[in-house]
Amino acid sequence: MSSSSSEDCFTVVDVPENRYDEAIHHLRWNFFADEPLNNAVGLCARGESQRDLEQHCLLTLKQGYSRMLVDKKGAIAGMALNGILKKGEHKEAERRLDEFEDEKFKIIFRLLHKVNDKIDLFTKYDVDELFECRILSVDENYRGKGLASILIADCEKIAKNAGFKVCKADATSVFSQKVYLKHGYQVEAEILYAEHLDKSISPAPPHEAVKLMVKLVD
Repeated sequence: MSSSSSEDCFTVVDVPENRYDEAIHHLRWNFFADEPLNNAVGLCARGESQRDLEQHCLLTLKQGYSRMLVDKKGAIAGMALNGILKKGEHKEAERRLDEFEDEKFKIIFRLLHKVNDKIDLFTKYDVDELFECRILSVDENYRGKGLASILIADCEKIAKNAGFKVCKADATSVFSQKVYLKHGYQVEAEILYAEHLDKSISPAPPHEAVKLMVKLVD
């Protein structure tokens, strides 16, 4: 599976197992420290390893739906880590949070679980599985060129080709939220950072809320 943007000379391709280490390296330098919630709690410094988050990323990569956007030389310019969320898995993952070592990581995921608890997407859309856009990352040297939009459009194609009805994303950044909205996603639930009880996690402006966003793709 591949698609290309001739204008920017990038290609979106699958992430093979022999490039997992390279994918994690990209995320360490372009996502781990920049993502609003990670940044707010000081989860890790740029380029630093974070065991719990990397384990989460690797488990998602192994599901086989993630994609990377590469330049002409094959270097990673952006990534979309996509996974499958099955009915009942959200509650089980919430129960297993205590197994993680990093308290800051737990704070972040408790908030994500909280916004997901606001609505039962499985019942609303009468599905047993959701296609989940878990991480959207663009190399800092390529931001502002529309690469996130290319990755989101690709996610929808992958989901549709695999037979999924619903795409969802927990969008924590005002920038990713704007791109999802442009692609027709709707906000199903949100938590304003200013109103969240745990004041240890309060991203700086312009980020205002974590939003559970959904789009039908069939």
